[in-house]
Amino acid sequence: MAEQLLLPVIKIEAQNLPEGWEKAVVACWEQGVSIPTQYDQEGDPLSRDVSLFLAVADAFAEPRIHRAMPGGIYDLEVYRQEVVNGIHDHWIDPAAGKWQYTYHERMNSYSVPGMPTALNQLDYVVSALTEAPHTRRAQVSIWKSWEDAGIEDPACLQRLWFRIFGDRLVMSAHMRSNDAFKAAFMNMYAFTDLQRIVAERVSDRLGRTILPGQYNHVVDSFHIYGSYFEDFQGFLRSLEMRSFDQRVYTTEMVQPLIDEAREQIAVTLAQEGQAQTSSRGD
Repeated sequence: MAEQLLLPVIKIEAQNLPEGWEKAVVACWEQGVSIPTQYDQEGDPLSRDVSLFLAVADAFAEPRIHRAMPGGIYDLEVYRQEVVNGIHDHWIDPAAGKWQYTYHERMNSYSVPGMPTALNQLDYVVSALTEAPHTRRAQVSIWKSWEDAGIEDPACLQRLWFRIFGDRLVMSAHMRSNDAFKAAFMNMYAFTDLQRIVAERVSDRLGRTILPGQYNHVVDSFHIYGSYFEDFQGFLRSLEMRSFDQRVYTTEMVQPLIDEAREQIAVTLAQEGQAQTSSRGD
């Protein structure tokens, strides 16, 4: 009888986000199995793939940013604001061939056929945690089976789960699929900022300080695409050549770049708003 092939399950523990992400992608490279994807082009190597459970002890421990993340500080800040503030919710327009959803829209305005109003799931989470901080029911769902099955770009994030443990807000992000090398760090960074905001809102309601604490990143398919292998080899070489301190940023180190990005994003959003107003003829 042939031995059954198992998809590797990787468990990683880390003190901060960049350490956790780095350990996770290296584990995927070293222990992942070869599997094709629906995005492969002719000649691409098979992807490396694992199932991942990453536990970061303190979501806001410094250093908080890995220098090898895709893009730069501007891209990171744009994505954070997209998830947390919904700066691109106005791009949602499936009928016009534009975006079909955003995570922010699904969390803050989750519409269900037959329901007269959309559900603000984050409001529910804050209320649930305020009423019973130890509750196991405080979660946000992203997937809509009646809309997402069969669409071109279905949501990777499936749900967020929250619980208060020892005056710390624990959050778990559950993803069906996650591009380990080119997307996962940005996902973690933005999701944990949402964790911070929920902790602040619960603190206001409870009248005591709740800090963001443990962050869990749970992924069914945590993968490195074959088309990225050459870039990933460069990343592996950087691990050999640089110390961990040389591979990361503290928030303070890049705060001027973050502030500059926020100014640029504000200008861009204002210009988009003006363009929309002009197109309506207001």
